[in-house]
Amino acid sequence: MADALGTLYGKEAVSVYRTDGDRLFAAEVRLVIGEEGFVPSYTEGDNSLVVATDSMKNFIHKTSLEYEGESLEDLLREIGTRFVARYDHVDVAELRARELAFVRRSGVVHQRLYDDYATAWVRLPRGSEIAERSGRKSLHLVKLAGSSFADFVRDEHTTLPDAYDRPLFIHLDVEWRNEDVTSRVDGLAIRESLVETFASFESASIQHLVHEMGTRALEQFPGLGSISFGAQNRLWDTAQTSDAATVYTDARPPFGVIELTLER
Repeated sequence: MADALGTLYGKEAVSVYRTDGDRLFAAEVRLVIGEEGFVPSYTEGDNSLVVATDSMKNFIHKTSLEYEGESLEDLLREIGTRFVARYDHVDVAELRARELAFVRRSGVVHQRLYDDYATAWVRLPRGSEIAERSGRKSLHLVKLAGSSFADFVRDEHTTLPDAYDRPLFIHLDVEWRNEDVTSRVDGLAIRESLVETFASFESASIQHLVHEMGTRALEQFPGLGSISFGAQNRLWDTAQTSDAATVYTDARPPFGVIELTLER
């Protein structure tokens, strides 16, 4: 019989909209738990230690009601700390959250934004140090010039021409680890640093670009211990051209993917 290893289960896409007067805190939370105590539920159908995922959803909502902070990271720490304290057979709780972004327009009026958003990840192994990462996802950036991609390997499979000054459209996710969680680096400041690098740096590839983004961010923010990137090349396909202008259309899959992690 095969051994059951690496068991995790839980609830995701738990929406939280906490209102307090005219203040709104909104997030989507994922909570998964494990590991050894839940093996019999997989191997023997024994649910005696299984916390129902519906109960986990209710636990998230109850903790969110009592949470008065502003950060995704602290919300996840609060949920996870309370959860492993309540259920002493849980070896590890792992949580993720994404910001559901709203902007105040007037008084009690808020508008939902569908833009890049903050993320957080927290892992609480019983008896071990809590791990935490922060990030921003779905940052879509386009520049109409100042990017190139040339002098790459050419062989019988190559059809892509060299491009020495091309438009560049990337979908960018970034995640980082703070050296001190009591003094986290402002995620919006990191976003502005990435945008400034994207605008000012003439890159020879997307690999070259994200390395420069990470290098500058580590120099600018001493509180960062590491920073990671996941980028997709979504450069548009050319549809029509004339002497004066070009019309593009959305690129079709597949998309180029670039990943990089830099540590201090």
